[in-house]
Amino acid sequence: MPIFEYEAVDAQGKKVTGSLDAKNKQDAKQKLQTEGLFPSALREKAAGGGDVLAAPKRRAGFGVSQKELTNFTTQLATLIDAGLPIVRSLKVLEGQLRPGLLKSTVGEVAGDVEGGSPLSEAMGKHPRVFDRLYMNMVRAGEIGGVLDQILNRLAEFMEKSYRLRKKVIGAMLYPIAVILFAVAVVTVLLIFIVPRFEKLFAEVKVDMPAVTKVLIGVSRWMLENIWWLWLVPVVVLVLIMFLKRLPRVAYFIDGMKLRMPLFGVVVRKAVIARFARTLGTLTQSGVGIIEALEICKGTTANEVVARALEGVQDAVREGENIAGPLSQAKVFDDVVVNMVDVGEETGELDKMLLKVGDTYENDVEVAVDSMVSLLEPLLIVVVGGIVFFIVLALFLPLTKMLTELGN
Repeated sequence: MPIFEYEAVDAQGKKVTGSLDAKNKQDAKQKLQTEGLFPSALREKAAGGGDVLAAPKRRAGFGVSQKELTNFTTQLATLIDAGLPIVRSLKVLEGQLRPGLLKSTVGEVAGDVEGGSPLSEAMGKHPRVFDRLYMNMVRAGEIGGVLDQILNRLAEFMEKSYRLRKKVIGAMLYPIAVILFAVAVVTVLLIFIVPRFEKLFAEVKVDMPAVTKVLIGVSRWMLENIWWLWLVPVVVLVLIMFLKRLPRVAYFIDGMKLRMPLFGVVVRKAVIARFARTLGTLTQSGVGIIEALEICKGTTANEVVARALEGVQDAVREGENIAGPLSQAKVFDDVVVNMVDVGEETGELDKMLLKVGDTYENDVEVAVDSMVSLLEPLLIVVVGGIVFFIVLALFLPLTKMLTELGN
């Protein structure tokens, strides 16, 4: 009988590793679940002593967009609420979906459910589409017999997250477009236009003012280092992406994001909003607090916040409440800590967390609008100043040259 090595999480959220004998992967999963363990990875030990990864294979191709998954979740909740069996609902949605990763995944999930697997377990085989948050909420809905309500909450959560992300990205498009356009215009002027004026001034031997000499010096430097100007940013970007995989570097970069002027406020509020809404939605759906914190830690996009949540999780596992460790983490605002404290005292932690999520999502929208309103005039002044400097540097000697020719 094959031997499977496993990594799993128990009911308290503690990571457990070990090995067991099983006929196949499905049998190993059932044995672990019987013992109250939820496997995150299963590896079949090969005859030669090596390990054969038995996790689900990842298909090639593009991922699933958040909007597409949100629409699928809403439609699935509607069909189940209308009384259709899960398998029938999945097959109906599969027929409506466009060809792609989500369509093929839904088909496989429908086949597994039809074969007797729970919906959460069938979805757990496809982590590229259904993450831990999604799978755990579905599992909570199955246990509580309220799968349609859980799916509606999940769709609402995804919709609000998508809307907030779209708001931030949309607001930043204008300043980014202005900056790129300004860089392109200035680059063209310095590389193609300024050298022609330099040649003209050299032919007529006009005495150039200091600003013109500075401009021509910058133009010459750009022409001499044109390849480096394109290569260095690409190399730096690739290097940052590579180094960010290292925990210490990721922690440093994410910490800098939180401390940046203007932009740091938006990042902090967005991270807190996502944490509060995720934890609130999970606890409202019946997911245990330890497992919910583990999911929040895995879904946050900031390493500083992830480490803070790890400390909170350890403290809660030892019997403490949530508010105290949150306050000690020095990442979350006092208003968040106080609302969590009140929620724990009144037994309405989920409602308080969702209120925090709503409040901070509104704050993010206001902060983004304020930041953009400040950036717009600043960009106009900076770009206008650069263009004015170039025009002044070129036309001062031109005016002097025309005057001398007239005399």
